[in-house]
Amino acid sequence: MKAVIAREYGPIENLDYADWPEPKAVGRTVVIDAEAIGVNYPDGLLVQGLYQAKPQTPFVPGMELAGRVSAVGEAVTKFKVGDRVVSFTPYGAYAEKIGVDESLVIKLPDGVSGADACALICGYGTSHHALKQRAQIKPGETLAVLGAAGTTGLAAIQLGKIMGAKVIAVASTPEKRDIAMAAGADITLGYENLKETLKEATGGKGVDVGYDPVGGDAFDVLSRSMAWNGRLLVIGFTSGRIPQFPINLALVKGFSLVGVFWGTFTQKEPEAHEENMRELIGWLMEGKLKPVIEGTYPLAEAKDVLRRIHDRAVAGKLILKP
Repeated sequence: MKAVIAREYGPIENLDYADWPEPKAVGRTVVIDAEAIGVNYPDGLLVQGLYQAKPQTPFVPGMELAGRVSAVGEAVTKFKVGDRVVSFTPYGAYAEKIGVDESLVIKLPDGVSGADACALICGYGTSHHALKQRAQIKPGETLAVLGAAGTTGLAAIQLGKIMGAKVIAVASTPEKRDIAMAAGADITLGYENLKETLKEATGGKGVDVGYDPVGGDAFDVLSRSMAWNGRLLVIGFTSGRIPQFPINLALVKGFSLVGVFWGTFTQKEPEAHEENMRELIGWLMEGKLKPVIEGTYPLAEAKDVLRRIHDRAVAGKLILKP
């Protein structure tokens, strides 16, 4: 089968589209033929050796794959050949097929597209866990979302509205702010004079829940714009700079800095993760949320698509297809 291969850690441009051994259905392994493959910012960090995980090279990157079960191992109890499913995996999804443990597989209802299912995994999964378990956001609270036109940002906007928050979306261009507004944001802001505009947008109270996948200078501003009893969610650092946090801010402003690492959450709290996914799929089926899919591209173009994400030239979810 064909796959996208990182033969050694290095630039995204070094990824190779080539033949790779097909997975075997043994034990608890479920083999899935790909219908849609999600592309995420951490995929690019992984191939460059900049992510927390460092698989042995060569390896196939990719965290999300939706498709149809083509084979199951003798110990599999939850799935059968022909089931439509979606899977989260630390790596291995940029391929025509993948073999994963059945604990990482979720059955898809009829009517859920493979692209939407992939978007629900890492992007919506991260934002849902962040707002529900980590922030415990309440109706009527103010949620400020940085990087609001990215996959996780758009998810945070939609989920924040479902959970009853007033959502302030922060994005770098008018076009991205229009996308954030279409996703349901109540207010959109740019990064210029952000401290002043956040103060105005919150009536001087500050932000109850800050959602930050950007880091860098934007984090510095948001950390100074938090309300009393606020929760500042650390999602990631797409700006490229991991900020240094002056802890006296948390003391004098009375807010909490809260880390969000969805991948570890899925491993340490699998029952809560399953419940979250059921809730997300239910909201999708009810029409309460709708992933923004910017485009679908051939699997062979994976390195170009991944480079676009790392250049922050994307608004919405990008999907690969064999």
